[in-house]
Amino acid sequence: MADVSRDIVTELAPTGTLRTAINFGNSVLAQKDPATGEPRGVSSALARELARRLGVPISFVGFDAAGKVTEAVKTGTLDICFLAIDPVRAAGISFTPPYVVIEGIYVVPKDSALRSVEDIDHDGIRVAVAQGSAYDLYLTRALKHATLVRRLSGAESLAMFVADKLETAAGVRQPIAAFAQSRTDMRLIPGRFMAIEQAMGTPRGREAGVVFLRSFIEEMKASGFVARELQISGQGEAAVAPPAG
Repeated sequence: MADVSRDIVTELAPTGTLRTAINFGNSVLAQKDPATGEPRGVSSALARELARRLGVPISFVGFDAAGKVTEAVKTGTLDICFLAIDPVRAAGISFTPPYVVIEGIYVVPKDSALRSVEDIDHDGIRVAVAQGSAYDLYLTRALKHATLVRRLSGAESLAMFVADKLETAAGVRQPIAAFAQSRTDMRLIPGRFMAIEQAMGTPRGREAGVVFLRSFIEEMKASGFVARELQISGQGEAAVAPPAG
């Protein structure tokens, strides 16, 4: 990419620092360094590379759930976020094309009668979700009979699923699969109920900035940067999104 114009730098980092939200609730994209607590993973790597190109310092603000990131963007205190693309979020956030595609899946008790994704949407089925997550927003639109039961984070929703003996919990494949594998009384429902397209976002109104970000993300995918950072962070099974059409 060519040298970045001052107008783009000012749009994307109006305070002179790239204020970046990192959602530690999505372990595919973000992890904490166990020694320093600093963000690691593909999202923080993209943010650091962006800050380098803009020629500005970076500051990270950590969150434990995507819904909290979305709410924080509304306060005007963040410049960059990493969230799944969703029409509800797009009211206040301009998104790039996706850089990673992950899956939304269900977990159920081992002896559950639920066997397929299609079994979930029935009266009397309670689904634990993280409030404001991409899968919460999607399932709010998609499910007509099942009831969503929300907690503020994925970890809290799984704890509620177990404690309150709900019929199922929804979430991102990797952490949900790890949860199921850590127990002998749980199993996964085969298949996925949605593809979750993870993108970089910036508050609406930064038109020149988002054009720059879209080109930046496409370059990061094409160059192998995204794939490499997924491998480095132990998330090599996650799929790099295809080039934008």
